[in-house]
Parts: sequence; C-alpha cells; structure tokens
Amino acid sequence: MNKHLLPPPECSDDPERLQTYPVKLMQHQETTANDLAQQINHIIATNPQTTTSMLQEIAALVGVAAQVDCCCLVTLTGEDSTKAKSASWCSAEYLGIWQHDELFSTERLLTELPVVQCATEPFTIEDISIIQHSLVIGCQHWSLPIKSVLAIPTRFQGKNNGVINLIKFQSYDWGEAEKQILKAVELPCAIAFSLVTQAQLIATQQQYLQKSNQHQSLIKQLTILSRSNLELNQMLQLAIASTAESLQADRGLLILLKYTDTLFRTPAKKQIPQAKADVVGEWRREVHIESLTKSFSLADCGLCQRVFTDGGKPVIINDYTEIQDTFAVAPLLTITELPSVLLMPLENQGKVLGFLVLQQAEARNWQLAELNLVEMVCAQVSNAIIQSKTLRQVQTLVDERTAKLQSSLELQAKLHERTRQYVEQLQELNQIKDEFMSNISDRLRYPLTNMMMSIKNLKLPGITPERQVRYLDILEQECAKEINLINDLLTLQKLETQPERPHYENINVNARIQAFTDAITPKLAQKGLTIDLDIPQQSLKLQTELESFDRILQELLNNAHTYSERNTIIHLHASHQVNQLVDQVMIKVTNIGHGISEEDATYIFDRFRRGRGGRWTPGTGLGLALVKSLVQHLNGAIAVESIPIPDSSLSEICFTLTLPQFSEDSNTYSDSD
Repeated sequence: MNKHLLPPPECSDDPERLQTYPVKLMQHQETTANDLAQQINHIIATNPQTTTSMLQEIAALVGVAAQVDCCCLVTLTGEDSTKAKSASWCSAEYLGIWQHDELFSTERLLTELPVVQCATEPFTIEDISIIQHSLVIGCQHWSLPIKSVLAIPTRFQGKNNGVINLIKFQSYDWGEAEKQILKAVELPCAIAFSLVTQAQLIATQQQYLQKSNQHQSLIKQLTILSRSNLELNQMLQLAIASTAESLQADRGLLILLKYTDTLFRTPAKKQIPQAKADVVGEWRREVHIESLTKSFSLADCGLCQRVFTDGGKPVIINDYTEIQDTFAVAPLLTITELPSVLLMPLENQGKVLGFLVLQQAEARNWQLAELNLVEMVCAQVSNAIIQSKTLRQVQTLVDERTAKLQSSLELQAKLHERTRQYVEQLQELNQIKDEFMSNISDRLRYPLTNMMMSIKNLKLPGITPERQVRYLDILEQECAKEINLINDLLTLQKLETQPERPHYENINVNARIQAFTDAITPKLAQKGLTIDLDIPQQSLKLQTELESFDRILQELLNNAHTYSERNTIIHLHASHQVNQLVDQVMIKVTNIGHGISEEDATYIFDRFRRGRGGRWTPGTGLGLALVKSLVQHLNGAIAVESIPIPDSSLSEICFTLTLPQFSEDSNTYSDSD
C-alpha cells in the first residue's frame, strides 16, 4: 500500500518554515477534528429518531471537513446486506455527472485494493473485508469512478458496526489530516451506527408485533365466521380474503375436491384419486378479474397431486420458473404471473377436502409462524366444511320427515280448497246460466208477445185499414228483431268456429262515418242527443272488409245512443297513427252515461253479459260481443275506458277501435265510399 503523505496545501519550500509548521499544523488538525466530533454528537442528540437524515447530515459534515469528493457511511449488522443502511454525500461539482465508460462496479473495486487505505494501523485482512463490503453496499448505484478510498471501521461495545469511507474520484495520496479526521469521528459515528441498528431492531420488532396482531385478528375473524349464520360459500370467501390480505399475498384461492371414486373414503398412500377441483373462494390484491373457468381436473395439475404423493405435506414453491419443466399446473392458477406458491391441504381425519393456495408475483420465504398460521386456518376451514356438510345432511333428513308429515295436511288442504273452488265455480256457472236464460228469454219473449198481440188485434172485427197497417208493421219489426238475433248468433258462432279470411277493399272512412252519422241523427234527436265529429279534412283511407266495418261502427253508435244520458253530446274522433312502424286508423266513440265498473268491464264484450247499470235497458246483449269478434276478424283491437266526471254521478265512457290501415295478406280489392 502506498503510504506517501502529500504536504499540506499551505506548506512552502522554505527550509526554516518546514521545521515549525508540522507542530502548528498538528495542533490545528486536532482542534478541527475535536470540533467535528462535537458537531456529530450534537447531530446525534438532536436527531435520535430520524436515522436516515442523521446519517446524511454526518456524511455531509465529514465530507466537507475532509475536503473529499464523496463520503459514504455504512452500518454493518452482520452478513445480511439487506439490513444494512447507508448514507452518502457527494460534492456539488460531481452531482449529475454521468460517465458511462467508467461505471463503478463491484468487480473493479475488489481488483483495485491498492487505492484503499485504512486510517488505523495495522491494516488487517478483516478491515479490508469490512471496507470492501461497505463499499459494495454504499456505492453500488453510483455512476462515477472511484480512484482512491480512505476508510475506517467503527466499533461499538467491542463489535464492528459500520465503516466511514472517504472517496476521491481521482488518484490521491491520503495525508495525516484526513486520517486524523476519521480517527476523531470514529467513536461518534459508531454511536450513530448503533442508534441506526437499534432503530432497525425496534422497527423489526414492531413489524413482528404488527404481524402478530394481524394474525391474532385473523384467527379472531375466522372464529367469528365459524360461529356465524353465513352460508358455506360466503364464509369461505371471507376466510380466504382475510387470510390472503393478512399475510400480504397477491392472490388467495380456496379449492374443494369432488371425488368421482370411492378413494375419498379409503385413500391409499401416494395414490392420486380421480377428482374435480372447484374454486369456491378467490381474492386478489389488485382488481379482481373473474376467471373463465372455476374448475379443473386433479389429473391435470401436478402441483395439487404433490399433496397426495408427499403424504399431505404443504407444497412450497419459491419460484416456479426454475422448476417449470418438472410438472404441469392447471391454467386457472396463472402460475406464470404468480410463480411463488404456498399450497396447504384442507384435511379432516386424513381425508383431503381441498386446498388453500397463496400466490406471490415475487419469490417469498415463508416464515415458520406464517406456515403455522396457514395450517391453523386450514384446520378451521376444514372443520367448517365438515360441519356444514353434516348440518346439511341433518337438515335434509329433517326436511324429508317434515315434508312427509305435512304432505297429508297439505293434501287435505288442497282437497278442501279444490272442493271450495268447485262449489264457487258451480255457483258462478249457475248464476251465468240464470242470467243467460233471463236475457235470452227476454229477447225471445218480448218480440213474440208483441207479435201475438198484433195477430189478436188483426182478428178483431171492424178493424180499420190504418190499424191493420200498424199491426202489420209491428209484426214485421218484431220478426226482423228475431231474425237479427238469430243471424247475430250464427255470425258469432261462425267467427269463433269457422273463421274465414276477410274480403278486403279500399274504403273512405270519412264517408262511412258521415253516412252513419246522418242516418242516426234523427234517432239521437228523439233523446236530445247530438253528435260531434272530429275527423281529418283529408279523407282517411282504409283497407278492410266493408260489411264488418259498417257493422262495428253501427253497433258502437247504437250502444252510445242506448246508454247515453239525455241531452248530452256523443263525440266521434277518427285519426291516423303509426304504432311500431304499422299505419293504423283509430276511431273513438265517447258518450256520457252511468259508469262501467271494473267488474263489468271484464265481461262487457261477452255475449248476453251486460252491465248492471244497463241490465233493464232494451237490447239483445250481443252487440258488443259481435263488435269484439268482428274486430278480431279484421286483425284490430277494441278497448273500453270509463272515467268518472268530477262532482257528478256520471262518467265519460270511451270505446277505442284500432284497425290496421293496410292489409298484408289481402288478394282481392275493390273500392267503396
């Protein structure tokens, strides 16, 4: 080692001054070094907790005092370099400089030992090893070349605990001044390194205590879950989420096995059973992405098979990429993304129920306490699974017994309910029959009675010709009513049993409405009724069956006349609309009369069924039934709405007729106005 000392910058070539200068220089250096040590002690006293900033300040203080390019402080806590802590200071002129061709490397440092000098004597092999180790830790990320190093190991309570490195980025012969500085700061720096080591130890103990608290909290959560009323799948999902999150895993899985052979009952050693693996719980540290499949065959996963071949021991793989050619893994485990795996079997009395899987993106060394915790979690989960299956079997037996006990009661209740329904149906049918017989008898008896009276009157002697004509007109009118009633019944029967395709033709809706309005106006006037037309100026065209359309319009107007309150107005509105891309003609006939109840509205379009409010109004009871059948025959729709009029006992009754404007299946057309 080169131990040549360069003269101080203040030294001259005068021989006389060379005799007195070293004494004064040594006194000055000693004073400066002592002041430096006091300053370091002050930094330690004022920054006992912030160890990082404390080392940084000391490195800057020593580097400036020694006038070096860099000062590096490194704590040594044994051979584990991951626990070492370093702080460096670099002079301003070298900050930000990048010299790619002279990058510092550990190999180069170890081959250039002559540049390394120690401030203490003798310079032992142990000192060299410690200094090299400290330079590797503290300078491994530098991009500047190291040419010369002056270092001193620090000792505290008889043990090495750190190194102080003075570094030059050019060749340099270290002098006594730099060595004196290192000797002076060795003890306070050793104290600082000791504080750093103690802080790290405290931090490690706190982390251990925090993990212990997390583990206790996890066990408490699992205990609460096992006593809760949650379903098994919900409990398993919460259990794997709590376990994976507490152990800071990247992914957690709970997998249950469904055996397809009897191996589950009598498992043989090191024999792989036939089973299907289903994922019943999954947790990810990142956003959870649902897997495309939630199951796989046990025969396709060598990782799961190792549980059976290894006698139920947990499978621990730090990095699968190193052994990926050894066995295959199910794609569901995404082993390429999460190569670090801990697979713990779920067992109960020697039977493997499934697996608990924890995965990491980076290699991880599992601690014994963590493995014991996972094993405890697996035991609780296994007990919960067995308890759930047992309770399910017991509940199934209870349900079967209960079902059998209740079956007779339910059967009796059903028979009673069915009997009651039959009685109600018979009563309703009997009521309908009575109403039908009453209506049909009225419709047949009244015309026949009028005809009989007319015939008797015609037989009277001395009857005048005028009376004869009157009685003959009555006979003709009553016969026409009977014929119309029979024809309506036959038409309804034909529409329901033997429907035929309508004979379509083009009609002018405006003209047909006007014709019927003119024909019924005198009849409406006798009751003090008027009709208000609301039809478009441009005539509405419609492809439909003329006879059926006329009969529908006639029956709607007759119904409005029959059930309208005297001296009111009947509104007839016609318009064109488009519903679901279908052109339609809509006709509304609105009158004012006694309202239609919801009960009456359900059967108002049935034959011989009439509302209670109009039961005694003359009529056949077939008009609206015929209207509905004809509307369906024309592929249309008919609806009724009864809206009460405020502060009145009357209602506004509206019949809405909707017909398709153009036929899709008509083959024959004719024009009619």
